Amino acid sequence: MYNKIHDPANGYFSPQGVPYHSVETLLVEAPDQGHETTSEAFSYYLWLEAMYGKISGDWSKFNTAWTTMEKYIIPSHNDQPTNDKYDASKPATYAGEWNDISQYPSRLDSGVSVGSDPIAGELKSAYGTSDIYGMHWLLDVDNTYGFGRCGDGTTKPAYINTYQRGPEESVFETIPQPSCDTFKFGGPNGFLDLFTGDASYAKQWKYTNAPDADARAVQAAYWALTWATEQGKQSQISTAVSNAAKMGDYLRYAMYDKYFKQPGCTSTSCAAGTGKNASNYLLSWYYAWGGATDTSAGWAWRIGSSHNHGGYQNPMAAWALSNVNALKPKGSTAVSDWSTSLTRQIQFYKWLQSAEGAIAGGATNSWEGHYAAPPSSLPKFFGMAYDWEPVYHDPPSNQWFGFQAWSMERVAEYYYATGNADAKTVLDKWVSWALSGTTVNSDGTFQIPSTLHWTGQPDASFSGTGMPSANTGLHVTIADYTDDIGVAGSYAKTLMFYAAKSGNAQAKSTAKALLDGIWKNNQDSKGVSVAETKTDYNRLDDPIYVPSGWTGKMPNGDTINSNSTFISIRSWYKNDPDWSKVQSYLNGGSAPVFHYHRFWAQTDVATALGQYGLLFPNG
Repeated sequence: MYNKIHDPANGYFSPQGVPYHSVETLLVEAPDQGHETTSEAFSYYLWLEAMYGKISGDWSKFNTAWTTMEKYIIPSHNDQPTNDKYDASKPATYAGEWNDISQYPSRLDSGVSVGSDPIAGELKSAYGTSDIYGMHWLLDVDNTYGFGRCGDGTTKPAYINTYQRGPEESVFETIPQPSCDTFKFGGPNGFLDLFTGDASYAKQWKYTNAPDADARAVQAAYWALTWATEQGKQSQISTAVSNAAKMGDYLRYAMYDKYFKQPGCTSTSCAAGTGKNASNYLLSWYYAWGGATDTSAGWAWRIGSSHNHGGYQNPMAAWALSNVNALKPKGSTAVSDWSTSLTRQIQFYKWLQSAEGAIAGGATNSWEGHYAAPPSSLPKFFGMAYDWEPVYHDPPSNQWFGFQAWSMERVAEYYYATGNADAKTVLDKWVSWALSGTTVNSDGTFQIPSTLHWTGQPDASFSGTGMPSANTGLHVTIADYTDDIGVAGSYAKTLMFYAAKSGNAQAKSTAKALLDGIWKNNQDSKGVSVAETKTDYNRLDDPIYVPSGWTGKMPNGDTINSNSTFISIRSWYKNDPDWSKVQSYLNGGSAPVFHYHRFWAQTDVATALGQYGLLFPNG
């Protein structure tokens, strides 16, 4: 698997060494094109090379992965030039999120109180810079759109963004925009006035971090450190490990409410935070930061996120950042923050665990994205209202079993590394539920859960010590099943780490059966794959919302106006070698079938194969 992923003929990496989201270019899911990449892919790249170092003893590849990540997806000082103008007492100006895309642009409202940022000073003190050390979530690796760097039109990879208009904005309704908007493309104000309403607009840069990816990078660095130390080669990766600790320091921004307000908000007038009392100690959906491109104008902002999803938590990273000396961040309160977060995350899982065992959606401190009053019947987790589909609704954010596998794999690693009893309690119930929904046939074909349906809610609010009690009124049903290989790889890792510590024979045998089945039935020249029928591609000609009267241009000249569709502002897609299959479908033919090779999925399978051999060397 490693050799296939690294074979240049297979096309997993750009000429710069950046891992693509997928080998195939025509792919629309979270990224809207396969040759974009995500911080997720980079974090998996680190994991792949950590496993390679363990097996081969060669740590140069892990170091290359870290330096490539640092060069291309962690913004350099020149890409975030005005952070020194940031005022931690006024982190950002409030703008509400809205369920209906037509409510955008969202007006900035300086009348809403915003809390203070308690970690900016200690981060600057620790690292001697005002810059943020975190990954932006999305890159246009081949500069397919043509934004380039800060409007130059040519530099690649290029920082871009897509989503920015509330929970109903699916990928098929997005308007991609450059992360550095110099008004060269779009309308008179670039793309800014599609999203934010203001009296006037300034050229600016802005980045959004996906906390689960940065936490996964820390997780990969932990295993690299563990394995290199076993080999007496810890010193060879000391720089990368130190930078992982640094990344974990800045990742604490994900613990904060979007506008640094205190938990329990039911209106925009709710109390602004001071010190740490705006921290939820969970990994929220994002943190973001931005500022003026003009250093003489000089302003900058930072926000957290009010929405917390069960699938984004990473107790393994929290444990490593608070307990492993080489990964302890320099920030003066970082270790205590991550120690608190570790406990809080496990409590969150327990509070969200359904009667059957699956983990429900999450909790928010900003109901409907604008601090509305949540229904009074909803239970609260440390003041935040239960939300079965936090962040996005098209499709519902917690219907995908992959979030279960990804998240519980981290819990299983934490349990394996520490023997933590509370983690085991969550896993005992989850594994039993997941196994009951898993079928592996004698020929190696398999079915694992895919779409989940949710009813009910946690039985009670929780804001105490210890663990929340079991839920009797929160339920999950499995609506359909899948043979998705990437999710199966992650799920197998969950089972094997759990089995290695608990001795559960069924978990061990099922992990092996899933991997053996993939190896027997799903290998191809590029790695592993299954046939995917993409019925959702009927949305590739859907209209996108553009306010009446707004008009602009994409870099290639595609017009953006109220008549635009997904494909009309991405006309280059019609030159894709796979487009004819989609066009036939849009014309009334059958849904196209693809064999995708996503970087994360290939790596989940590859590292699962490697990890099984490490945990069970006798098979």
